[in-house]
Amino acid sequence: MIDMSTYWVVVPILGLGTYLIRLSFILLMERIPLPQAAHRMLRFIPASVLPALVLPAVLFGKTGTTPLADPARTGAALVAMLVAWKTRNTLATIGAGMAALWTLQAVL
Repeated sequence: MIDMSTYWVVVPILGLGTYLIRLSFILLMERIPLPQAAHRMLRFIPASVLPALVLPAVLFGKTGTTPLADPARTGAALVAMLVAWKTRNTLATIGAGMAALWTLQAVL
């Protein structure tokens, strides 16, 4: 166990380090032009991150063990996939998925 005086010294230092690392990328992006290929690749990040965050919650639900145990989450995922396919809009997909999840949780 760590004593509290050491904890309160280490945590702000680690937080500052994390902030400076993130800030360095923001400052570098302003000064160094990216190739067009990199811009094209960066466009796909939201489309790849969203399923990576949502899929484990849909597949394993609250229990973390039984695949597709929660019909509300599965139904909301299907609605979100349909909206994503039709609109190709990340915010519309998130909004439709959330609305479907809340509705299905209230009904089921």
